[in-house]
Amino acid sequence: MREWWLHVGLLCLPLVAVYLHIPPPQLSPALNKWHSAGAHFHFRGHNIFYRDSHGALGSSDVVVLLHGFPTSSYDWIKIWEPLTQRFHRVIALDFLGFGFSDKPRPHRYSIFEQASLVEALVSHLGLNHQKVNLISHDYGDTVALELLYRSDQNRSGHLHFNSLCLSNGGLFPETHHPRPLQILLKDYSLLSTILTRLTNYIVFQRGVAEVFGPFTQPTDTEFWDMWTGLRYNDGNLVLDSLLQYITQRLKHRDRWVGTLSSTSVPLHMIYGPLDPVNPHPEFIRLYQKLVPRSTISVLDEHISHYPQLEDPQGFLNAYFNFIHSF
Repeated sequence: MREWWLHVGLLCLPLVAVYLHIPPPQLSPALNKWHSAGAHFHFRGHNIFYRDSHGALGSSDVVVLLHGFPTSSYDWIKIWEPLTQRFHRVIALDFLGFGFSDKPRPHRYSIFEQASLVEALVSHLGLNHQKVNLISHDYGDTVALELLYRSDQNRSGHLHFNSLCLSNGGLFPETHHPRPLQILLKDYSLLSTILTRLTNYIVFQRGVAEVFGPFTQPTDTEFWDMWTGLRYNDGNLVLDSLLQYITQRLKHRDRWVGTLSSTSVPLHMIYGPLDPVNPHPEFIRLYQKLVPRSTISVLDEHISHYPQLEDPQGFLNAYFNFIHSF
């Protein structure tokens, strides 16, 4: 009888380890270097990770980078150094619930809170009266639109826009196609609690691979760095809470799309056309219709949802052309 229970216990141990994600993944040397070069500040009782690099001499220009879901500020690693050669300061942060920032649970994550977080960072760095250039991606696009709304409506004095560059974000609910796992995590509270724990590296890798082009897939090391950032501080356990941003986009569509359509801030869209989340040509046609003032750069046909990682040089060329145009 004892041997039977021992065998059952040994068989269950790996399943328990998967469910609890024991042990947590270790930071790679590259990811550890990114982490070590950053700092933290306090926002509403939480520690928020950010990078702040001083770059080009003789320039006063500042660029702030807003990452997407479910990754982190490390998404900007391939364009970080070129940006520091052009801008006086290059700043990125991990939103609450992402990367190296705190991931409280339970917590009602919202786009509004993340926008206030960005304003708090700008204030913390003494840039309240400095016009800044924003580059955003995916989830960060919606945060940028809330910041734009506040700026245009004079509802906040914490962030002043010089320009806004968006990239591959679900700006319009009618052209946004979340992945099947995202829908499950967002809409089924009991099932999502189980799925957040059962989602392992293999599931994560397959999901991320689907939103990269077939010729621009991340390396094994890059996949692992994304997973490590997600798993840091048990970030997998807040995925269902973070995904409520999809519902928020639908609820507040008029607020965010309205300010995008009416703003006088210089706008640009850098778009990877193979994106299954915001597919071509539906997304770009609607963007052109609703935001006629914006300029657009459509990258090569094999570039997908992560243009800054899949085609960093193309992304930079498009962005610098935009910055030099006004």
